[in-house]
Amino acid sequence: CAVPPARIVPMLADEGIYLASESSFARVMRAQGQTAHRGRAKAPHAVRPPTTHIATAVRQVWCWDVTYLPAQILGHWFYLYLILDIFSRKIVGFEVHPTDDGEHAALLLKRTALAEGIHAAPVKPVLHGDNGPTVKCLSVKAMLDWLKISPSYSRPRVSDDNPYVESLFRTAKYRPEFPGGGFPGREAAQKWAAEFVNWYNYAHLHSGIRYISPADRHMGQDHDILKARHHIYSEARLRNPGRWSGKTRNWTPVAVVTLNPERETVVAAKLRSADENRQTA
Repeated sequence: CAVPPARIVPMLADEGIYLASESSFARVMRAQGQTAHRGRAKAPHAVRPPTTHIATAVRQVWCWDVTYLPAQILGHWFYLYLILDIFSRKIVGFEVHPTDDGEHAALLLKRTALAEGIHAAPVKPVLHGDNGPTVKCLSVKAMLDWLKISPSYSRPRVSDDNPYVESLFRTAKYRPEFPGGGFPGREAAQKWAAEFVNWYNYAHLHSGIRYISPADRHMGQDHDILKARHHIYSEARLRNPGRWSGKTRNWTPVAVVTLNPERETVVAAKLRSADENRQTA
């Protein structure tokens, strides 16, 4: 099965349907031999945490990076530039270019900031990236300064300091639409990227934000969706309490997203500060 039980049940709940719990779906799928590891991806493994930024709303912390997209000609590549809002997981900016160049990165940053209304925002986002020359070149630094966006960089010689974007690139390249033989040209790569971003932002139910689409979360619609989902689960529990050994699944909106994990005391302090700011606003 291409969709795991953790996604099947909330997807049905969003349509007003509750058939069975995640464990029941898993048991049926296991009996039908449909629980084997899917795709070319290896089993996930833990990553250790580094530098921390904390987001309690959209447009507070962005991540960006550049990844290779193979061409059909051996040894040739296209480059996918991408900016992600870590709170909503929405891809807020992307482009494909034939070269890895800081000028492309600077222009993407400018266009994304304009599209997201950063100029008028009272608080500018932090932009986290790796230590590569593309995101640390003079043109990018000048653009960051002009936009008043604070840069943040991964630690030297550490490859897992940008986990959200790294995970996103992995998701992209293991999608069934990703061509194993490479792209025939930049236009084809750009078309694939646009289709992937549309799927990821609007159709993909992200496990890190309670199986909400990034676009819904970015627009602040996750609270209503999760409230309705909780209602469906609660009604199902009342109809058949014997099938539930405890509480219903947690559909409380994710209040804090960290890059990377931080001590609970620091996160709690950030939450208190955010609540105080909302009350005084």
